[in-house]
Amino acid sequence: MRKLGNGKGTIGHTGLGIRRFTRQQWGFSEENVIGFGGNGKVYKGVLAGGVEVAVKRISLKNEQGMREFLAEISSLGRLKHRNLVGLKGWCKREKGSLILVYDYMQNGSLDKRIFECSESMLLSWEERIKVLKDVASGVLYLHEGWEVKVLHRDIKASNVLLDKDMNARLGDFGLARMHHHEQLANTTRVVGTVGYMAPEVVQPGRASVQTDVFGFGVLVLEVVSGRRPIQEGFPSLVDWVRRLMETGELVSALDERLRKIGGYDVEEVERVLCLGLVCVSPEPNKRLTMAQAVKVLEAKSNNDGDIEYEEEGMEVELLQRMRTVATTSSSAAPEARWNLGGRGVHPTFEEIRNTISSSKSLTARISSELAGDTIV
Repeated sequence: MRKLGNGKGTIGHTGLGIRRFTRQQWGFSEENVIGFGGNGKVYKGVLAGGVEVAVKRISLKNEQGMREFLAEISSLGRLKHRNLVGLKGWCKREKGSLILVYDYMQNGSLDKRIFECSESMLLSWEERIKVLKDVASGVLYLHEGWEVKVLHRDIKASNVLLDKDMNARLGDFGLARMHHHEQLANTTRVVGTVGYMAPEVVQPGRASVQTDVFGFGVLVLEVVSGRRPIQEGFPSLVDWVRRLMETGELVSALDERLRKIGGYDVEEVERVLCLGLVCVSPEPNKRLTMAQAVKVLEAKSNNDGDIEYEEEGMEVELLQRMRTVATTSSSAAPEARWNLGGRGVHPTFEEIRNTISSSKSLTARISSELAGDTIV
């Protein structure tokens, strides 16, 4: 493994915690690729001194885009939370290439431990709940815990990384945008990943804290069920879980591999699935806040089956409201649903592209470069 060299200089004021690395031959090799972000490949590297890092190389087409991105990096680098992947530094290279250096996450991405692992590597129910708590805590920090509000805009399993102690950290802030808390946080550029995008992101293309909540809700459903948001030949994950809720078979959405192993509480499974369904409500104002989502995940059932909340003042009616919204969201107003013949909440990738392309009310455009199923 080729070392990446010494850091030199800082960005911004003393104590910012971001290092600017010197230009050099980085020795990128396909054998060191450990993942694919929304903007490019991610490589494993080693800094002088033996520190392992994840290195992301991206390209920006114009100098204005580069200046804006560097300004954002200088702020995002100040985000410090145990459930966010830390940005260690950056290096600007020739021809619009930029190198971002992150903490290395030894246990890889969450999607590999949910969808592409052997039985011995499968996450238990307790481990999955811990992952969801970690991610919820990280998103809550982005929304409410920093000096400005940060929208992640691409919450999904492949953007959740697991460190050596199996703590989950939210990464890939390539789509993130910052807003002052008093501002109405919405943007009109269409970004995100098919299957995790809230309806209002496509029509009329507005991102907000509620769209992050929607992405988190989809993540909850896939972590519990072991199913991807969209699979060819199957209904969307959101529609499938909602139908099970309507027929009284909600627990059947639990990953069948976990059902064979056991070690889960049925009431907790149903509560977490209800949480996911409320978070993916087609109507943004019916979704929970991330603060409420954290409280639901931290709640425990007592011996009588009642819910106990660790924080005083938690609404007793929250679980009932979750169930009500989860069961009625499929009958939401037509304008809150995808404009695709009322066939379901989640369309296919091609349908989303066609909808965006033909929408007269949408001021945003789709980039001509589509990386996988990511719209940027």
